[in-house]
Amino acid sequence: MPRRPLARAALLLATALAACDRAAPLPREFDGAAALRTVETQLAFGPRIPGTDGQRRMAAWLDSLGRALADTVLTQDWENVTAKGTKFPLHNVLWRFNPGARDRILYLAHWDTRPISDGEKAMPADRGKPVPGANDGGSGVAILVGVAEALRRKPSPVGVDLLFVDGEDWGSFTDSTESLLGSRYYARHQAPGPTPLYAVLWDMVGDRDLRIYEEGNSSLGAPEVVQLVWDAARAAGHGDVFVAEPKYTLTDDHVPLQQVGIRAIDVIDFDFPWHHTPDDTLDKVSAQSLQAVGDVAVAVIRRQEK
Repeated sequence: MPRRPLARAALLLATALAACDRAAPLPREFDGAAALRTVETQLAFGPRIPGTDGQRRMAAWLDSLGRALADTVLTQDWENVTAKGTKFPLHNVLWRFNPGARDRILYLAHWDTRPISDGEKAMPADRGKPVPGANDGGSGVAILVGVAEALRRKPSPVGVDLLFVDGEDWGSFTDSTESLLGSRYYARHQAPGPTPLYAVLWDMVGDRDLRIYEEGNSSLGAPEVVQLVWDAARAAGHGDVFVAEPKYTLTDDHVPLQQVGIRAIDVIDFDFPWHHTPDDTLDKVSAQSLQAVGDVAVAVIRRQEK
C-alpha cells in the first residue's frame, strides 16, 4: 500500500516533465539573421591567420565590440613559438558578464582561420590557399556574439564568460605547439575567479545541413554537460538538430580545458564537406542553423538561472 502514492507521484512527475518538453519554447532571445551578418563581417576582414592584417583587424573588432556589450573585457596577447621555431602573435579575448558572480559558465569559440586548405581533394592546386572560415571559425564567433547581445538585453544572475581563442587552426593537430594554441594558453593562464561550472565549445555550427551529434571526448569527460545541452535543445524544439547519438571523437579546444579539470564539451557538426577548403564560404552557412544553435546556447544559460 505505501508504494502506491510514491508510484502515483512518480507518474505525475514524469507527466509534468513530458508536458514541459512539449510546451512552447521560451521567447527567442537570439537573432539568427544577425548572427549570419556577424559571419559576413568576419569574412570581410579576410583570412584571420596569425600575423596577418586580417588577424589584426579581427582582434581590434573583438575588443571594441566586447567593450560595447560585456561588463568586462580581458585580453591575452603573447608570441607563440612552435617546435620548428616559427613565431607569430596570438590574441585571446574574454568577454565577462556579471564578473562578480560565483557560479559561472564558460562558452568558447576559435576566431582564427586555417592558413592552408589541406582538406581540398578535388583541386590539389588550391591546397595552398587560406580557408575563408565562414563555418570553421565564423559560426562559433557568431554564436558567442549573439549570446552577448542577449545578455546585454537581459542580464543574467549567473556569471557568463565568452572566450574567443586564437590559433586553433594554425598547424598540425598532432603537434601540441602548432594547434589549439589559444585554448592551451588559456588552460595555463585562466581568468581570475572561480572555476566555471562547465564549459561549452561552439565550433562549426552554421552548416546549412546541420546535424550535431554527441562528441566522444565530451561524453567521456563531461557526460552531464552533454546531457544538459541536449536536454535544452530538445526543450527548445531543436531535437532534430541535436541528435542524441555518438558519432565522432575529436581533439578540439575543449580537450585542453578538460586536462586542467574544467568540465568542457564540444558542440560541433563535423560532417561538413568544405572543412579546410577554400569553399568554406558564406553560402555554406544559414541563419536557420545559427538560430537553432543560438537558441540552445541562450537556453542553457537561462536554465542555469533557475
